[in-house]
Amino acid sequence: MVQKKEVYVKPAPIKNRVTEMTGVDYPIFQAPMGWIARAQLASAVSNAGAMGIIETSSGDFEAIKGEVAKMHEMTDKPFGMNVALAFVKGTNVIDFVIEQDIKFVTTSSGSPDLCTRVFQEAGIKVFHVVPTLDMALKALDAGVDGLVVEGGEGGGFKNPRPVSTMVLLPLIRERTEVPIIAAGGICDGPTMAAAFAMGAEGVQLGTAMLSCTDSPVHSNWKNAIYEGKETDTVFLNQQGRPALRAMRTERTGELELMGQFQPFEHMANILDLYFGGDLEAAIPLTGQVMGRINEARSAVEIVETTMEGFHSCLAGLQGQYA
Repeated sequence: MVQKKEVYVKPAPIKNRVTEMTGVDYPIFQAPMGWIARAQLASAVSNAGAMGIIETSSGDFEAIKGEVAKMHEMTDKPFGMNVALAFVKGTNVIDFVIEQDIKFVTTSSGSPDLCTRVFQEAGIKVFHVVPTLDMALKALDAGVDGLVVEGGEGGGFKNPRPVSTMVLLPLIRERTEVPIIAAGGICDGPTMAAAFAMGAEGVQLGTAMLSCTDSPVHSNWKNAIYEGKETDTVFLNQQGRPALRAMRTERTGELELMGQFQPFEHMANILDLYFGGDLEAAIPLTGQVMGRINEARSAVEIVETTMEGFHSCLAGLQGQYA
């Protein structure tokens, strides 16, 4: 008797306010990590049915223009752009985004007052990244379409007084009505389901995408994530601004004891870390969720298994508690 091969069926698309605003099948967003969130990674995420996002926090605007051009060649799916306001001063980034027919933007590192209305008049949806309730309310006063609510578990630049996603997300949900994308500590279906239970309509993945096979970073960093524990990050510069969450290394272990320092002095050799594999060359920005990531997976695998796990969690809870 010939056995029939099982045919893989992709997860069904989700319909909610976030997917309707952005045109994606799955409300999963790749974090706009500086130097990393470029065409190679972002196109893989978009082609998987999620939202790839091009970064601007590297400040290398000319290179970023080239990456957007590559995106138009590498995917016909929706993709977005992060406008990190403090890092693109003096550029024509707003006009550029509009000219490129990008329809989804996240803003960060500054006030969304500077660009929200202009983007919206061009038909672009604007979500602002917020680490506190006060900042969320200010962003709403600026008229943003939605929020990226970022808990202190996530890697990267942070508020010096971090609040976990478990606390911050429902707090902001109680006080707002706009769509929310949850970020910080999210890497799979169960964490996505938890975020949705607290009011999110989308999730943003950073460390999971940083460590995927489509990410351009050196394998030394990826392997350190796969081998790391949930306690292998440090929260730095809590007495100054910006604070940072990063992987524990010899350098970051010493910085942890300082309390306050100038972070950008320790980022001068960032490319030697990102693409050369020297984990001591700079500060490797990494989220606590590294403790739950233990193998190499592609962007499409991450997107599809996250959606499968999300639906499985919902069905399991329904069956157990309904």
